[in-house]
Amino acid sequence: MKKRLLKLLGLAGLVLATSATLAACGNSSSKQLDTKKITIGVTAGPHEQILDQVKKLAAKDGLTIKVRSFTDYNTPNSALSSGDIGANSYQTGQFLKQQEQDKQYKFDEAFKTIALPMGLYSKSIKNLKDLKSGDKIAVPNDPANETRALELFQKNGIIKLRKGAGEKATKKDIASNPKHLKVYELDASQLPKQLNDITVAAINSNFALANHIYLKTALAHEPLKHNVYANYFVVQKGHKNDKVIKQVKKYYQSKTIKNYINKEFKGAVVPQW
Repeated sequence: MKKRLLKLLGLAGLVLATSATLAACGNSSSKQLDTKKITIGVTAGPHEQILDQVKKLAAKDGLTIKVRSFTDYNTPNSALSSGDIGANSYQTGQFLKQQEQDKQYKFDEAFKTIALPMGLYSKSIKNLKDLKSGDKIAVPNDPANETRALELFQKNGIIKLRKGAGEKATKKDIASNPKHLKVYELDASQLPKQLNDITVAAINSNFALANHIYLKTALAHEPLKHNVYANYFVVQKGHKNDKVIKQVKKYYQSKTIKNYINKEFKGAVVPQW
Protein backbone atom coordinates (compact mmCIF):
# COMPACT_ATOMS: atom_id res chain seq x y z
CA MET A 1 0.00 0.00 0.00
CA LYS A 2 2.84 2.37 0.90
CA LYS A 3 4.63 1.67 -2.40
CA ARG A 4 1.41 2.29 -4.32
CA LEU A 5 0.88 5.62 -2.53
CA LEU A 6 4.44 6.71 -3.29
CA LYS A 7 3.96 5.78 -6.93
CA LEU A 8 0.75 7.81 -7.13
CA LEU A 9 2.44 10.78 -5.48
CA GLY A 10 5.28 10.50 -7.97
CA LEU A 11 2.86 10.54 -10.91
CA ALA A 12 1.04 13.53 -9.45
CA GLY A 13 4.35 15.37 -9.14
CA LEU A 14 5.19 14.58 -12.73
CA VAL A 15 1.83 15.93 -13.91
CA LEU A 16 2.29 19.12 -11.89
CA ALA A 17 5.82 19.60 -13.19
CA THR A 18 4.67 19.08 -16.78
CA SER A 19 1.78 21.53 -16.29
CA ALA A 20 4.15 24.14 -14.86
CA THR A 21 6.51 23.71 -17.78
CA LEU A 22 3.67 24.12 -20.28
CA ALA A 23 2.38 27.18 -18.45
CA ALA A 24 5.82 28.76 -18.47
CA CYS A 25 6.00 28.24 -22.21
CA GLY A 26 2.69 30.06 -22.75
CA ASN A 27 0.42 28.98 -25.59
CA SER A 28 3.02 29.10 -28.36
CA SER A 29 2.81 26.08 -30.63
CA SER A 30 5.00 24.54 -33.30
CA LYS A 31 1.89 24.03 -35.42
CA GLN A 32 1.69 26.60 -38.22
CA LEU A 33 -1.01 29.24 -38.12
CA ASP A 34 -4.07 28.77 -40.33
CA THR A 35 -3.26 29.74 -43.93
CA LYS A 36 -6.82 30.81 -44.74
CA LYS A 37 -7.65 33.17 -41.87
CA ILE A 38 -5.94 35.15 -39.14
CA THR A 39 -7.00 37.61 -36.43
CA ILE A 40 -4.66 40.57 -35.95
CA GLY A 41 -4.78 42.89 -32.94
CA VAL A 42 -4.18 46.62 -33.39
CA THR A 43 -4.71 49.88 -31.55
CA ALA A 44 -7.22 52.38 -32.90
CA GLY A 45 -5.93 54.89 -35.41
CA PRO A 46 -3.26 54.37 -38.11
CA HIS A 47 -2.53 50.74 -37.23
CA GLU A 48 -6.19 49.84 -37.63
CA GLN A 49 -6.64 51.92 -40.77
CA ILE A 50 -3.60 50.37 -42.46
CA LEU A 51 -4.61 46.80 -41.55
CA ASP A 52 -8.06 47.47 -43.01
CA GLN A 53 -6.32 48.20 -46.33
CA VAL A 54 -4.09 45.11 -45.99
CA LYS A 55 -7.26 43.11 -45.30
CA LYS A 56 -8.69 44.19 -48.68
CA LEU A 57 -5.57 43.07 -50.56
CA ALA A 58 -5.53 39.72 -48.74
CA ALA A 59 -9.20 39.07 -49.47
CA LYS A 60 -8.49 39.13 -53.20
CA ASP A 61 -6.23 36.11 -52.71
CA GLY A 62 -8.63 34.26 -50.44
CA LEU A 63 -7.00 35.14 -47.10
CA THR A 64 -9.45 36.36 -44.47
CA ILE A 65 -8.02 38.88 -42.01
CA LYS A 66 -10.05 39.87 -38.97
CA VAL A 67 -8.83 43.14 -37.45
CA ARG A 68 -9.47 43.45 -33.71
CA SER A 69 -9.01 46.92 -32.28
CA PHE A 70 -7.88 47.57 -28.70
CA THR A 71 -7.89 50.84 -26.75
CA ASP A 72 -4.73 50.31 -24.68
CA TYR A 73 -1.14 49.10 -25.11
CA ASN A 74 -1.25 46.03 -22.86
CA THR A 75 -4.23 43.95 -23.97
CA PRO A 76 -3.01 43.22 -27.54
CA ASN A 77 0.02 41.42 -26.09
CA SER A 78 -1.92 39.47 -23.48
CA ALA A 79 -4.37 38.44 -26.21
CA LEU A 80 -1.48 37.28 -28.41
CA SER A 81 0.14 35.37 -25.55
CA SER A 82 -3.11 33.54 -24.78
CA GLY A 83 -3.65 32.64 -28.43
CA ASP A 84 -6.83 34.72 -28.65
CA ILE A 85 -5.31 36.47 -31.70
CA GLY A 86 -2.72 35.23 -34.17
CA ALA A 87 -0.60 38.38 -34.38
CA ASN A 88 -0.56 42.05 -33.44
CA SER A 89 0.63 45.22 -35.12
CA TYR A 90 0.94 48.27 -32.88
CA GLN A 91 4.16 48.41 -30.84
CA THR A 92 7.74 49.60 -31.04
CA GLY A 93 10.64 47.22 -30.57
CA GLN A 94 11.48 48.97 -27.29
CA PHE A 95 7.98 48.49 -25.90
CA LEU A 96 7.96 44.86 -27.01
CA LYS A 97 11.29 44.19 -25.30
CA GLN A 98 10.00 45.75 -22.07
CA GLN A 99 6.81 43.69 -22.16
CA GLU A 100 8.77 40.48 -22.74
CA GLN A 101 10.98 41.24 -19.77
CA ASP A 102 8.17 42.26 -17.44
CA LYS A 103 5.60 39.63 -18.38
CA GLN A 104 7.73 36.76 -19.72
CA TYR A 105 6.01 36.79 -23.12
CA LYS A 106 7.59 34.65 -25.83
CA PHE A 107 7.18 36.62 -29.05
CA ASP A 108 8.97 37.18 -32.35
CA GLU A 109 9.24 40.32 -34.49
CA ALA A 110 7.98 39.19 -37.89
CA PHE A 111 8.66 42.40 -39.83
CA LYS A 112 8.83 46.20 -39.53
CA THR A 113 5.72 48.22 -40.26
CA ILE A 114 5.68 51.98 -39.61
CA ALA A 115 7.09 54.70 -37.38
CA LEU A 116 4.76 57.06 -35.54
CA PRO A 117 6.78 60.08 -34.45
CA MET A 118 5.88 61.21 -30.95
CA GLY A 119 5.06 64.91 -30.63
CA LEU A 120 4.76 67.56 -27.91
CA TYR A 121 1.31 69.13 -28.11
CA SER A 122 -0.43 72.03 -26.40
CA LYS A 123 -3.68 73.95 -26.56
CA SER A 124 -2.44 76.85 -24.44
CA ILE A 125 1.00 77.80 -25.78
CA LYS A 126 2.49 78.20 -29.25
CA ASN A 127 6.15 77.61 -28.35
CA LEU A 128 7.95 75.54 -25.74
CA LYS A 129 9.76 78.71 -24.67
CA ASP A 130 6.40 79.93 -23.37
CA LEU A 131 6.30 77.31 -20.62
CA LYS A 132 6.03 79.07 -17.25
CA SER A 133 7.24 78.06 -13.82
CA GLY A 134 4.95 75.42 -12.33
CA ASP A 135 3.21 74.50 -15.59
CA LYS A 136 1.97 70.94 -16.03
CA ILE A 137 3.46 68.53 -18.56
CA ALA A 138 2.41 64.92 -19.16
CA VAL A 139 4.05 61.76 -20.46
CA PRO A 140 2.80 58.19 -21.09
CA ASN A 141 3.00 55.99 -17.99
CA ASP A 142 4.27 52.80 -19.64
CA PRO A 143 8.07 52.39 -19.29
CA ALA A 144 9.11 52.37 -22.96
CA ASN A 145 7.00 55.35 -24.00
CA GLU A 146 7.71 57.35 -20.85
CA THR A 147 11.44 57.16 -21.53
CA ARG A 148 10.80 58.17 -25.12
CA ALA A 149 8.71 61.17 -24.03
CA LEU A 150 11.19 62.34 -21.41
CA GLU A 151 14.00 62.13 -23.97
CA LEU A 152 11.94 64.30 -26.33
CA PHE A 153 11.46 66.93 -23.60
CA GLN A 154 15.18 66.70 -22.86
CA LYS A 155 16.14 67.11 -26.51
CA ASN A 156 14.12 70.32 -26.58
CA GLY A 157 15.82 71.76 -23.50
CA ILE A 158 12.90 71.47 -21.09
CA ILE A 159 14.44 68.98 -18.62
CA LYS A 160 17.59 66.93 -18.16
CA LEU A 161 17.67 63.27 -17.19
CA ARG A 162 20.32 61.87 -14.87
CA LYS A 163 23.18 60.07 -16.57
CA GLY A 164 22.55 56.37 -16.97
CA ALA A 165 18.76 56.67 -16.67
CA GLY A 166 18.50 54.07 -19.42
CA GLU A 167 15.42 52.60 -21.08
CA LYS A 168 13.29 52.67 -17.92
CA ALA A 169 13.55 56.38 -17.16
CA THR A 170 10.66 57.89 -15.22
CA LYS A 171 10.05 61.35 -13.81
CA LYS A 172 12.14 60.27 -10.82
CA ASP A 173 15.15 60.31 -13.15
CA ILE A 174 14.79 64.00 -13.97
CA ALA A 175 18.01 65.62 -12.75
CA SER A 176 17.25 69.17 -13.85
CA ASN A 177 13.86 70.89 -14.12
CA PRO A 178 14.63 74.66 -14.25
CA LYS A 179 11.01 75.75 -14.52
CA HIS A 180 9.84 73.42 -11.76
CA LEU A 181 7.32 71.85 -14.10
CA LYS A 182 4.83 69.41 -12.65
CA VAL A 183 5.23 66.09 -14.48
CA TYR A 184 2.25 63.76 -14.74
CA GLU A 185 2.46 60.11 -15.83
CA LEU A 186 -0.81 59.15 -17.54
CA ASP A 187 -2.18 56.38 -19.72
CA ALA A 188 -0.98 57.04 -23.28
CA SER A 189 -4.45 56.72 -24.79
CA GLN A 190 -5.84 59.37 -22.43
CA LEU A 191 -3.24 62.08 -23.05
CA PRO A 192 -5.07 63.78 -25.96
CA LYS A 193 -8.11 64.23 -23.71
CA GLN A 194 -6.01 65.93 -21.03
CA LEU A 195 -4.81 68.86 -23.15
CA ASN A 196 -7.36 71.19 -21.57
CA ASP A 197 -5.76 70.60 -18.17
CA ILE A 198 -2.11 70.00 -19.15
CA THR A 199 0.12 72.67 -20.69
CA VAL A 200 2.16 70.27 -22.85
CA ALA A 201 1.70 66.53 -23.39
CA ALA A 202 3.91 64.03 -25.20
CA ILE A 203 1.51 62.06 -27.39
CA ASN A 204 2.07 59.05 -29.63
CA SER A 205 0.94 59.77 -33.21
CA ASN A 206 -1.62 56.94 -33.29
CA PHE A 207 -3.52 58.40 -30.32
CA ALA A 208 -3.04 61.94 -31.62
CA LEU A 209 -4.50 61.10 -35.03
CA ALA A 210 -7.38 59.17 -33.44
CA ASN A 211 -8.29 62.44 -31.72
CA HIS A 212 -7.82 64.60 -34.83
CA ILE A 213 -4.54 66.05 -33.58
CA TYR A 214 -1.97 66.37 -36.36
CA LEU A 215 1.82 66.28 -36.32
CA LYS A 216 2.07 69.62 -38.11
CA THR A 217 0.57 71.26 -34.99
CA ALA A 218 3.17 69.77 -32.63
CA LEU A 219 5.50 72.17 -30.83
CA ALA A 220 8.25 69.59 -31.45
CA HIS A 221 8.41 66.00 -32.62
CA GLU A 222 10.74 63.08 -33.24
CA PRO A 223 12.53 62.73 -36.60
CA LEU A 224 10.40 61.66 -39.54
CA LYS A 225 13.28 59.76 -41.11
CA HIS A 226 15.54 57.21 -39.42
CA ASN A 227 13.23 57.10 -36.42
CA VAL A 228 14.61 54.56 -33.93
CA TYR A 229 11.12 53.75 -32.68
CA ALA A 230 9.95 51.55 -35.55
CA ASN A 231 6.81 49.48 -35.01
CA TYR A 232 6.67 45.74 -35.60
CA PHE A 233 4.26 43.04 -36.68
CA VAL A 234 4.52 40.54 -33.83
CA VAL A 235 3.67 36.84 -33.46
CA GLN A 236 4.17 34.09 -30.90
CA LYS A 237 7.69 32.69 -30.89
CA GLY A 238 8.29 30.20 -33.67
CA HIS A 239 5.67 31.58 -36.06
CA LYS A 240 7.39 34.44 -37.90
CA ASN A 241 8.13 32.19 -40.86
CA ASP A 242 4.64 30.70 -41.10
CA LYS A 243 3.15 30.87 -44.57
CA VAL A 244 0.28 33.15 -43.54
CA ILE A 245 2.67 35.63 -41.87
CA LYS A 246 4.78 35.82 -45.03
CA GLN A 247 1.58 36.47 -46.98
CA VAL A 248 0.57 39.30 -44.66
CA LYS A 249 4.08 40.78 -44.93
CA LYS A 250 3.82 40.75 -48.73
CA TYR A 251 0.56 42.71 -48.62
CA TYR A 252 1.66 45.07 -45.85
CA GLN A 253 5.00 45.96 -47.40
CA SER A 254 3.52 46.46 -50.86
CA LYS A 255 3.67 49.60 -52.97
CA THR A 256 -0.11 49.88 -52.65
CA ILE A 257 0.05 50.17 -48.87
CA LYS A 258 3.06 52.52 -48.93
CA ASN A 259 1.18 54.85 -51.28
CA TYR A 260 -1.90 54.68 -49.05
CA ILE A 261 0.13 55.58 -45.93
CA ASN A 262 1.86 58.52 -47.60
CA LYS A 263 -1.39 59.90 -49.01
CA GLU A 264 -3.61 59.29 -45.98
CA PHE A 265 -1.31 60.46 -43.20
CA LYS A 266 0.72 63.13 -45.02
CA GLY A 267 4.04 62.38 -43.35
CA ALA A 268 2.78 61.78 -39.80
CA VAL A 269 3.13 58.02 -40.34
CA VAL A 270 6.32 56.77 -41.97
CA PRO A 271 6.70 53.36 -43.70
CA GLN A 272 9.72 51.44 -42.39
CA TRP A 273 10.52 49.28 -45.41
